Amino acid sequence: MPDFIYKGKVYYNPVEFAMDRLGGTWKMPILWRLKDKTYRFSELKRAIEHISDKMLTTQLRELEQDGFIHREVFPVVPPKTEYSITERGRMAIPIVETLRNFGIDLMEMEGFDVGYYR
Repeated sequence: MPDFIYKGKVYYNPVEFAMDRLGGTWKMPILWRLKDKTYRFSELKRAIEHISDKMLTTQLRELEQDGFIHREVFPVVPPKTEYSITERGRMAIPIVETLRNFGIDLMEMEGFDVGYYR
């Protein structure tokens, strides 16, 4: 399989490329929430426990740059910003759902109570 370069980074396969766009702790949970509705920053912060303001800002910027979400700023005082999922983001949802279900199955096999997640 040939290597390829995107934005100055060498990739060795399509899975690595996709995981660089969506991998990590927070990007998939952000997309998972945005699949159903538009959120303001503070709403996302409340919906995703344990994420810091800085990390949420960073992840939202990266998702926006990669075309998975749309950020709309309203010129009001105080400033209002809303985040929504794009068509590219919607394409990722079945993959996120598959990984989520696989994670739940693995947790269940290890003896965790997964009722909350089902």
